[in-house]
Amino acid sequence: MAYLGEEIKKLGFGLMRLPQKENGIDIEQTKKMVDLFLEAGFTYFDTAWAYAGSEDAIRQALVERYPRESYQLATKNAAWINCKTREEAIAQFETSLKQTQAGYFDFYLLHNLGEGRTHFFDDYDMWSFVQEKKAEGLIKHVGFSFHSTPEELEEILIKHPEMEFVQLQINYADWDYPAIQSRRCYEMARKYDKPVIIMEPVKGGMLANPPQAVQKILKRAQPNQSIASWAIRFAADLEGVITVLSGMSNLEQMQDNISYMKEFRALTEEEKRVLQSAQQEISRIPLIPCTTCNYCAKVCPNDIGISGSFTAMNYLTLYQDKQAALHQEGWLVGGHGKKKAGECIQCGKCEAVCPQHIAIRKELVNVAEALGQ
Repeated sequence: MAYLGEEIKKLGFGLMRLPQKENGIDIEQTKKMVDLFLEAGFTYFDTAWAYAGSEDAIRQALVERYPRESYQLATKNAAWINCKTREEAIAQFETSLKQTQAGYFDFYLLHNLGEGRTHFFDDYDMWSFVQEKKAEGLIKHVGFSFHSTPEELEEILIKHPEMEFVQLQINYADWDYPAIQSRRCYEMARKYDKPVIIMEPVKGGMLANPPQAVQKILKRAQPNQSIASWAIRFAADLEGVITVLSGMSNLEQMQDNISYMKEFRALTEEEKRVLQSAQQEISRIPLIPCTTCNYCAKVCPNDIGISGSFTAMNYLTLYQDKQAALHQEGWLVGGHGKKKAGECIQCGKCEAVCPQHIAIRKELVNVAEALGQ
């Protein structure tokens, strides 16, 4: 199906988790993955200025080896990373052009809008900058990636109707998860008639190895299909989706994804019921019922990253993956300038305003112990 005038198959190659060797990205393995991807008829590649080494790697593996018109290349501008002026933010675009040597970008995104990051794109008027580059032919399509609430997404879509598409984190585990709200963000994009590019369909690899009870449900339904295939196909089955990005890290992942996406077929009603059972099984796992309303943050005298700590703990509970939980804590707590759970002074002000009536002090103690604070 064509979106924005482009014929793009439903699988996109996300270039954030490329194969590694001792001195960096494994270019030779990346070349083999690119070859397999293109041979199967897929054409969409997604990188970013912020992905260390990725733009240079795709220059070597793709741009220097294939005709420019044979693929679509997307990259992103993260004006909130180490930019003090508009010139520094604009320089990211010039760096991306130089590193990729692509000549132009088929899709260019303002990277990771939401929360405290959006204002940088406003402050530096990156909205008009990308339109200027589009008029010059250096960008074909302009959009943004987003990590926040559906309400904030609506504010951006109302303010910037010129944006052509939205990139969202969507997967079956996060579909109704309060901290991510995949469903509501997706529905908001569709409300404003924006096509969607899906990121994190396998949740950083965690839905390739979900809780055992979920794996049993999926394997019982289709013993010969990979667990990850359910996550990719769930995302690709949604209406208005340009492509689903899979951050493939090796040839085996590439081959698996191609095996069921080369001739993509919609989910059957029975398959949808299987996924609903998987979602119900995930919902039975006892999580901290935090909705990230952050009322607690407004009254906390010690500026503890309460909701971020709870999201990290829920990751650990769901996936038994401490590194993933620590990564979430690093981003949602430390990355937002908040203090860790272990620094709570146990005053209780947060509990007085929590609409979910969470025993916040007790849960923060549990987080600190589980994450080794």
